[in-house]
Amino acid sequence: MTEKTAVTPAGHTAPPARFSHGVRKGNILQVAGQVGFLPAAEGEAPAPAGPTLREQTLQTLANVEAVLTAGGASWDDVMMIRVYLTDTAHFAEMNEIYDAYFADLTAPPAARTTVYVGLPAGLLVEIDAMAVLD
Repeated sequence: MTEKTAVTPAGHTAPPARFSHGVRKGNILQVAGQVGFLPAAEGEAPAPAGPTLREQTLQTLANVEAVLTAGGASWDDVMMIRVYLTDTAHFAEMNEIYDAYFADLTAPPAARTTVYVGLPAGLLVEIDAMAVLD
């Protein structure tokens, strides 16, 4: 049986609760929901990349990518992405940012779900991903 291992990229501080940034078991890597926090030193409170949806979405995608990389995966391995927004009015803008971010990806795009949720004050977007490695 394959062992389950936690994945924590450099520059990511411990999560605020008992969970991992990512978990890999065999060829499956699940990236936990990431938000638009900038990397912070251990013991330092993380800060959002900025107040705008654009700043936070780009940093959130970078944080997801950091977990993918630390787990031995890339965007090409991602099968499913879930986007969580705090405001329905952000959907079109987030799609523009998302499409531009993945414009150069040569693999077929991942499946995606977008839902609307409550997040801690000041956070506008959260994204998680599931990758299957060859």
